[in-house]
Amino acid sequence: MKWFLILSFLMYLNDEIIIFDKDNNTQKWYITNDTVMGGISSSSVKINEKGYLVFSGRVSTENNGGFAMTRMSTAISLNKHSKVVLRVKGDDKQYQLRLKSDESQRYSYVQAFRTNKQEQEIILPLTGFYPAFRGRKLSFGNFSANQIKEVAVLIGNKKDENFSLEIIKIAIQ
Repeated sequence: MKWFLILSFLMYLNDEIIIFDKDNNTQKWYITNDTVMGGISSSSVKINEKGYLVFSGRVSTENNGGFAMTRMSTAISLNKHSKVVLRVKGDDKQYQLRLKSDESQRYSYVQAFRTNKQEQEIILPLTGFYPAFRGRKLSFGNFSANQIKEVAVLIGNKKDENFSLEIIKIAIQ
């Protein structure tokens, strides 16, 4: 009984929700590129030999395009959690992490992050995610929901570019 209480207490202290990591990488990630609006950007997601998610491709601004995105449905209840922690290895480019708190929601809550070519940890406060729709900031409050129903990563830097982002871990703390 004593060990059960100690273990329960330690689990309470490490109240981390893993969305993705090498031990939890069987989720279905979907691609949504600007082709849905006539663009010609292309991207893919795969799990590499280390068990990490690799989101890569080419963004093209032709035909009024300019973005590539991968997304995953989820069902996360937020209690006292206050931040998203990413562990990534990138390509010196800026990406966006996007959250939805409802499946029918047309807009996303967005926060940008910049990568470098080294493995890095990026901490994004949940209250820093602002509402946006089709690249335009909306005029209501930042993320304050008690759940996350979708997580997405988008690149759209208004230029033609190749990209590759290795996602090692996504967690809520």
